[in-house]
Amino acid sequence: MTGKFELYRDKAGSYRYRLKAGNGQVVLTGEGYSSKTACMDGIESVRKNAQKETAFALYVDKKGEHRFRLKAPNGEIIGHGEGYSSKSGCMKGVASIMKNAPSSKVVEL
Repeated sequence: MTGKFELYRDKAGSYRYRLKAGNGQVVLTGEGYSSKTACMDGIESVRKNAQKETAFALYVDKKGEHRFRLKAPNGEIIGHGEGYSSKSGCMKGVASIMKNAPSSKVVEL
């Protein structure tokens, strides 16, 4: 089973996306966008940049969870990873995005 991007509107009316792995787990979430077109552009940026391991910045948050950000070449953050209890788990999340993002279909909710 392959992953999928879910495109949806949040309570404030912004367009958002999340990438789910083949097992249904959310592995990446995007920022809010003012239009559907801008959100789709964000998804395309994820597809393109997720193929570069150097686009991922790993860090440990205040709660001690391992997380990552996916960045565009201009340094803009285009996605955030979920929290993981270990660095190895976080790296598996990155690997899942690298595998799933390029070919994942977009499903509108």
